[in-house]
Amino acid sequence: MIETKKIYLDCAATTPVDPEVFEAMEPYFNKIYGNPSSIHSFGREARSALDKARQEAASFFNCESEEIIFTSGGTEADNLAIMGCVFGSKAEKPHVITSKIEHHAVLSTVEHLERKGVIEASFLGVDEFGEVSVKDLEKAIKPNTVLISVMYANNEIGTIQPIKEIGRLVREINKQRGEKQRLYFHTDAVQGVGYLEADIKALGVDLLSMSGHKIYGPKGIGLLFIKSGTEIVPILHGGGQELKKRPGTENVAGIVGLAAAINKIKSQKSKARMTEDLRDYLIGEILAKIPDTILTGHPKKRLPNIASFCFKGVEGESILINLDLAGIAASSGSACTSGALEPSHVLSACGIEPRLAHGNIRFSLGKFTTKEDIDRVIEVLPPIIEKLRRISSIH
Repeated sequence: MIETKKIYLDCAATTPVDPEVFEAMEPYFNKIYGNPSSIHSFGREARSALDKARQEAASFFNCESEEIIFTSGGTEADNLAIMGCVFGSKAEKPHVITSKIEHHAVLSTVEHLERKGVIEASFLGVDEFGEVSVKDLEKAIKPNTVLISVMYANNEIGTIQPIKEIGRLVREINKQRGEKQRLYFHTDAVQGVGYLEADIKALGVDLLSMSGHKIYGPKGIGLLFIKSGTEIVPILHGGGQELKKRPGTENVAGIVGLAAAINKIKSQKSKARMTEDLRDYLIGEILAKIPDTILTGHPKKRLPNIASFCFKGVEGESILINLDLAGIAASSGSACTSGALEPSHVLSACGIEPRLAHGNIRFSLGKFTTKEDIDRVIEVLPPIIEKLRRISSIH
C-alpha cells in the first residue's frame, strides 16, 4: 500500500524548526550549558551567546539591544506589554483600547483587567474584511487612555491592520499631551513579523510582541520590544534577568534559536513571494470550483500565507477530519480555539453569521509548501465539500 504524502498547511498555528536554526541551538543544550548569570567561564560563554542574540534581534527591528526583552513566547510578551503598561501607569483608572479580533492573549488579558475593575476598556469593531478604522480608534481615545493594542495582522483571516497610521495618530496625541500621561501603542506582531516590515521606527510602535515558533524557530521563546522611556513594570517577580523586566534563568538555547530564525527572515523574502503566488492560486481555484464559498479577510491587505474560507452548509470540523484522512492538515479558525463549539470571535466581528462561520477552514502556507501540495488540496477538497453537503441535506 502506497502511503499518502502528508501536507502541512497550518503554518499560522506553528512551523517546523528550520534545520539551520536547530543546528545553531544544539550546542546550548549539553555543551554550552552554563547559567548566563554565573561569573565563571561556563556562565560567561552562555552570556556571550545571549548578548549576541539580543544584538541580532535589535538589528532586525532597528532598535537598541536594551529595548529587546526575551519571553517564553507571544502570549507572555502580550501580557507583559498590557499589564506592565497598566500597572506602570499613573492614571487613576487607566483606559485600554483594543480590537474585537485580537488574539486571546490580548483579549483575555484586557477582559481580565476590566472584570477586576483595574481598567476601563474599549473593544473596537472591524469592517467586513476585519480591518480596524483609524477614525473609530481616534474617537475612542480618552484623557485616561494609556494603551492601544492592535495586532499587526490577524491570525485567522490574514487581514493586515493600518499600524503605521495608528502610530502616527499616537505620536500626534502625545505631542498634544506634552508632559501629561503618555499614550503607548502595542502591536501583537506574532503573525506579521515573518512577512511584513519590522522596522520599529517606521511602524511607530512603543511595544511589539513576537514568537519564535511562527518563524521556523523553537516553541517556548518570544520577545517583546519595549521602546526606551516606556513606563512598564514587571508582571513576574524574582531575579533581575532581562534588564529587570522579566525574571527567570534565560532559555539560552531557545534565544539562540529565535535569533537564528530572525536572521533567516531577510533571506526568505523571495520565498514569501512564491508563497503569495501559491496562496492566490489556491484562492482562485477554490472559489472557481466550489460554489457557495466565501473568502474571509481583506482581498488585498492580507498576509501572503493565509487563505481562509467559509463553506455554506457544512461544518468546519467535518471538513478538517476529511482533509486529515487525505493527509492534509489545515485548521478551523485559530489553533487556540479549534476545540471550541462557538463560532470564531474574529468571523463574528466581521459580521459573518454563526451558521456560515461554523463552515470555516483556514489554510496557512509556509516556505516548504509546493504547488504539488496546493494541487492536491484542489483535487481533494471539492469532492469533500460536495459529499458533506449531500449528507447534510438529508437531515
